[in-house]
Amino acid sequence: MENKNAWDKYKAKDLKDLGRVCEGYKAFLSKGKTERECVELTVDMVKKAGYKNLDDVLAAGKKLKKGNKVYAVCMEKTLALFQMGEEPLTAGMNILGAHIDSPRADVKQNPLYETDKLTYLDTHYYGGIKKYQWVAQPMAIHGVVCLKDGKTVKVTVGDDPKDPVFCFTDLLIHLARQQMTKNAAEVVTGENLDLLIGGQPLAESKLGKDEKDAVKANILAILKKQYGIEESDFLSAELTVVPAGAARDLGFDRSMVLAYGQDDKVCAYTSVLAMLDEDKPLKRTSCCLIVDKEEIGSVGATGMQSFWFENVVSKLAALQGYDAYAGGRDALANSFMLSSDVSAGYDPLYAEAFERKNAAFLGNGMAFNKFTGSGGKGGSNDANAEFVAKVRKVMDDAKISYQFCELGKVDFGGGGTIAYIMAKYGMNVIDSGVPVLSMHAPYEVTSKADIYEAYKGYRAFLRDA
Repeated sequence: MENKNAWDKYKAKDLKDLGRVCEGYKAFLSKGKTERECVELTVDMVKKAGYKNLDDVLAAGKKLKKGNKVYAVCMEKTLALFQMGEEPLTAGMNILGAHIDSPRADVKQNPLYETDKLTYLDTHYYGGIKKYQWVAQPMAIHGVVCLKDGKTVKVTVGDDPKDPVFCFTDLLIHLARQQMTKNAAEVVTGENLDLLIGGQPLAESKLGKDEKDAVKANILAILKKQYGIEESDFLSAELTVVPAGAARDLGFDRSMVLAYGQDDKVCAYTSVLAMLDEDKPLKRTSCCLIVDKEEIGSVGATGMQSFWFENVVSKLAALQGYDAYAGGRDALANSFMLSSDVSAGYDPLYAEAFERKNAAFLGNGMAFNKFTGSGGKGGSNDANAEFVAKVRKVMDDAKISYQFCELGKVDFGGGGTIAYIMAKYGMNVIDSGVPVLSMHAPYEVTSKADIYEAYKGYRAFLRDA
């Protein structure tokens, strides 16, 4: 079944609104390269839209009523938004759930070293990457350093045009005869992803009596001057290495976006915007959930497998006068959810990896995956047919361009989302998102038409599911 290209239906007013959504998205991508940054940006957005911190509502002892808007934050890395509906919370919510972590390299706890008059930061890559793609690229460092006195120092260097950048080096082609015979997974090893950060020694007159690593000493002097941090402070730091540079339009026609971290910030931003653009109270409570750690299994306190979201929903139930546990569980079990995550876009240059009639094409609208997983649907949610039919009706009634797809050919690989975790509560969940080319590469590609259709589709789901 062939799907029509979404671009063909747009009028001037549609293109204007598409531009608004995509320009806001690019700005979000350019500023929000880490989970902390995405949460901070989102909190700024929702406060302007009238959302109140749930902790403040609880402290004031207020009840939640129709139309009330609240948000909750977990450890600065995960966030949930709620707009209370006309029906009681126990009747269920319409939930959009996306993740804001992306593949990268994390700086180790004892990372700084000098060798042969060059200084490096040792890293440990995060998420699934082709390591050879990350060398010889301009990189930035984003994150925080937490000091023993309780102060948190923000570090963002490499994205301002005036900043220096950093890189993982590669072996020159002239000496790479042996390297070029290696399997792609071994061309660059994880231990060789050490970030080059300096090459100028500290003046001899400023060196300590027993200091031998003059270049490292110079870097430490710079860090002390600019950020007030010592080498030991790396122990309590969260520093990430990400591709430098802003999100850019791709193509002579500017029809696509090229940027780092579109998996899955493209779904996170459009989900948040769908919530904020819906001012009138809806029949069911609407929720937008953006979470951390999906790329490494949704683990940890800020991942979807933690009880944080369940606890927040229990608090909401109590604020509506229900038993916190039973009311919260009823709310979750009766909810409908779009697990808003990207899908693999069909790439004609690598057609052998796709089964064409079940592939997602750029420009054909938002992509639904009835199931993800790998091989025999291992690790999948697999939405039931009744819920798929309901979602189809919502999208058709709202004239959304959409397509149903699989990640690729059955035995070529696979991947997962947070869908199966939320399905544990007994709610109906299906994966939906935006097709992406070069997924998990330093720079990924999306179609502006698909971004816009996802935004409109998420609004329709919140309103009519």
